[in-house]
Amino acid sequence: MIRTIMKSSLLLILTILSGFTSSAQSNDTWIAFWNADTTLFGYKDKNGVVKIEPKFNGFSNAGRFDHIIAAMEENNGKWTNYYLTKSGKTVGRDSLHIFDNYPDCESEGFIRFRDKKTGLAGMFDRNGKVVIPAEYNELTRVRNGMVMALKGAEKKYWDKYKHEGCEHFSWVNGKSVLIDTTNKVLVENFPYNDALNYFTLQKTVTPHSDTTRISFPATDGTYYSFINHHKEFEQWLRKDLLNDLTTQKLIGASYDTITWETEDGWKKTSSKKLIANNFQILKSGLLEILQPKTDYFVSNDGLNPFMYGGTEFEKYFTNCGESKDWIYPTMSIIVSHEDKKGFSQNHYEFLRTDAGYKLISLTVRDKKLK
Repeated sequence: MIRTIMKSSLLLILTILSGFTSSAQSNDTWIAFWNADTTLFGYKDKNGVVKIEPKFNGFSNAGRFDHIIAAMEENNGKWTNYYLTKSGKTVGRDSLHIFDNYPDCESEGFIRFRDKKTGLAGMFDRNGKVVIPAEYNELTRVRNGMVMALKGAEKKYWDKYKHEGCEHFSWVNGKSVLIDTTNKVLVENFPYNDALNYFTLQKTVTPHSDTTRISFPATDGTYYSFINHHKEFEQWLRKDLLNDLTTQKLIGASYDTITWETEDGWKKTSSKKLIANNFQILKSGLLEILQPKTDYFVSNDGLNPFMYGGTEFEKYFTNCGESKDWIYPTMSIIVSHEDKKGFSQNHYEFLRTDAGYKLISLTVRDKKLK
């Protein structure tokens, strides 16, 4: 059953990624393709030339192959896993870095691994060379040449028996640091924060004055600061979007097509049409958050790969079909209502794009959209 579910998920991921065309292949990106009975997959180049015959299955999940991938194959009933470079070099046998039942995916030409003896995490570069030794409990993916690393921590299992077979645990104690891809420590005390935008790094001699930024004292005597997605979004929302909100202003702050929940399921509609037909409902719903008694919160996540696929959304996902939520997060405003009729929630989901935050998804349950 587990293998069937994994195969179905992988088939969907590769189907989504197969929609990515020339722009994904301009740098000689190889694209995954299935064999006749969709049991194994290999890779073709941009011209359709087979570079690797179908042989991968199981945990392998890279729909696109830029420099290095995690691979798994079965031979004579035995499973083997390893990392494979474009040149055909194999490294890190039986050392895959697994998270949420899937192996790691290349990020900026680097990929994580776990030492099979110690269980500690390290990192390979695109050529299969160890650039960060396996001495950390956890590493984030590379983000703008930087990695958050946790060292010296202990696992705290969520079940009362704390058995090793339990998959749910938290790290306790230990030290979090910010390092670069040569394992150089940049910031000694760097607490984990999944809302930081590493691509907004600024170095200053004193803590940054921008209230949307968080500053950290660096090892070189300067301060490293990064924009916090939550702070950035809240400031834009209150000072820009909701200040004198008009139909045209909301359309300008929306994606071309909005996915919204109807009585018959999800539907995609032109943002111009949907907003023009429902502006007063949307305006009053959004302006609610400015009222002190409104029950609402903002959550950050990533774009849903099962709802948004093809070349149009390619830049928002990794080669393995996972959202790049560290640079293109979705910020959802969730407003709760409770009265004699019951409890309901409205969701206004904004995607961070290169052109700013854009409304991309709607769920309005206290009113009826048309």
